[in-house]
Amino acid sequence: MVAASKMRRAQERMRAARPYAEKIREIVANLAKANPEYRPSYMAVREVKTIGTILVSTDKGLCGGLNTNVLRLITNQVRDMQATNTPIEFTAIGAKGLQFLNRAKAKILSEVIQLGDTPHMDILIGSIAAQLDAFEKGEVDAVYLAYNRFVNTMKQEPVIEKILPLEPSTLEPEKSAHAWDYIYEPDAESVLNGLLKRYVEALIFQAVAENKASEQSARMVAMKSASDNAKNVIGELQLEYNKTRQAAITKELSEIVGGAAAV
Repeated sequence: MVAASKMRRAQERMRAARPYAEKIREIVANLAKANPEYRPSYMAVREVKTIGTILVSTDKGLCGGLNTNVLRLITNQVRDMQATNTPIEFTAIGAKGLQFLNRAKAKILSEVIQLGDTPHMDILIGSIAAQLDAFEKGEVDAVYLAYNRFVNTMKQEPVIEKILPLEPSTLEPEKSAHAWDYIYEPDAESVLNGLLKRYVEALIFQAVAENKASEQSARMVAMKSASDNAKNVIGELQLEYNKTRQAAITKELSEIVGGAAAV
């Protein structure tokens, strides 16, 4: 019941974050198209020598296989990167993911845990900035985001997406009959880089909101299954108890009857 109550609020926060992410994507797409002579640093494609991965998990357990599914994706990614000798630097959002990375002795660039039921951007910004700064400095050449996407109450889909460098296909501008033109102040470089950074931060915040909604949904389903299983076990044990009690009473009656017949 607690998870069901929290789930509704988490879903409302997740849906409330979507319009901002969609609008800033639209603005960034139009800006990037309007000034094709400048190539923002977040869109620069280079040879991948090191990758960064932001792992979004939960702080608490009792939510079924939610964390296990996304950690399985990370394990597959690490195995693939080891085959090509490509190191990975992780950012852990959530205690369960951090514990997994520590056990695996992975390189952790930044971390943040104990987000609570209502994650805020000011809590996330430090760990996110560490990964984005590493990309800008060339310390990592691609950044991936792993989280559980909320589909519906009964289904949560683990995904791992490439968020940097930004692919042109993810920034398709709004279809319109006219072309956009902008006057940049102070200049195109600072405007586009700033907006792209906000866009990536919005993507990550949306992933955290989706993961939080997925967590409460999975916990509600897991706890309902646990309650149903407990009731089934109680029913089976009650039946066994009644059979044993009946056998004991029957034995006692047989002894009394046998004793009376002997007398």
